Amino acid sequence: MEITEIKISLNNDEKLKGFVNIVLDDLFVVRGLKIIRGMKGYFIAMPTRRLKDGSFRDIAHPIKSDFRTKLEKAILDKYREEISKIQENSSAFIEYGIL
Repeated sequence: MEITEIKISLNNDEKLKGFVNIVLDDLFVVRGLKIIRGMKGYFIAMPTRRLKDGSFRDIAHPIKSDFRTKLEKAILDKYREEISKIQENSSAFIEYGIL
């Protein structure tokens, strides 16, 4: 199974850094993943729903740990790429007096 598209909406919260939608094999979309900054670094939280007892349960999640690792790496690589673009653009804007 290939991750064929990753779309990230950045968020500037202390812990919640972005929302993610992924497309698998150009056939199946999963929306509502989250990029979280935790105590030990960044990780991906799967989409969840709240149960009647107030707890949360994943709606979708990888079954095999190797796919979870692949998914997390792909999303975090894309996140770092997006952050780099913003930083590069900000530097250019500052350099030319736009910001």
